[in-house]
Amino acid sequence: MAQMFAGLLIVRFGLGNFSRMEPTPPPKSDVATHTLAAFLDETAERDNPGDVFELESTKMLEARVKGKIWSKLGAMIAYRGNLKFNREGMMAGGFGKALLKMVSGEMSPLVEISGDGLVYLADSGKQITILRLDGDSINVSGNDLLAFEDTVGYDITMHRRVAGMMAGGLFSAKLSGRGMVAIGTHGKPLTLRVRPGDPVITDPNATVAWSSSLQPDIRTDISMKSLFGRGGGESFQMVFQGEGFVVVQPFEETPTAAPAG
Repeated sequence: MAQMFAGLLIVRFGLGNFSRMEPTPPPKSDVATHTLAAFLDETAERDNPGDVFELESTKMLEARVKGKIWSKLGAMIAYRGNLKFNREGMMAGGFGKALLKMVSGEMSPLVEISGDGLVYLADSGKQITILRLDGDSINVSGNDLLAFEDTVGYDITMHRRVAGMMAGGLFSAKLSGRGMVAIGTHGKPLTLRVRPGDPVITDPNATVAWSSSLQPDIRTDISMKSLFGRGGGESFQMVFQGEGFVVVQPFEETPTAAPAG
């Protein structure tokens, strides 16, 4: 009898607990996740003095200008201080670059930012990576070059063999010297090693950067099938041979057209 009474107590206790259980509330998708004060604190600019470039987030670059830097045309989203923005002129960089522009009939979409202040740069929500050159060099696609210090030298290359079929003047910049360079990619970039006898072939629209030791060749694969969208590969390919590396991204973007000068 005692055991039966204890069992009844356990059952009644359990049922009592069960009757007091509240149903799980549905997910509240429309509930505010921040107070205004918390939002302002979380999204406030972070001041880390010392470097010219720093990341405010994975997709926003803060550049501390004391003198001048260079950025991609249209990358500025905000600034403070006394800054001026001047598009690269025909004679910028000396007579050699001016001659290249005259021959190509194109201008590189770069902006000189000069003065004293802070400027915030971004490019279509791309993930930003900051590189520090220490006497070395790298080639960067014009689509993916975001900014670089004035201490970094640059040379513009117009890939006109690609331009005829890709709705614009695809260009790249060879950056060398000492200083910081910011590049932007859609997603996490992948670096592939290029070795003698083991070339790497890439889609130009997904190619971000490559080592200065490499000179890519443009391979065309034009056929009736590719013209009608039935080809198995890309109509234009970049072929990297030798010793070095090439950086690609998991995205094919429209090439940057260098407008007529």
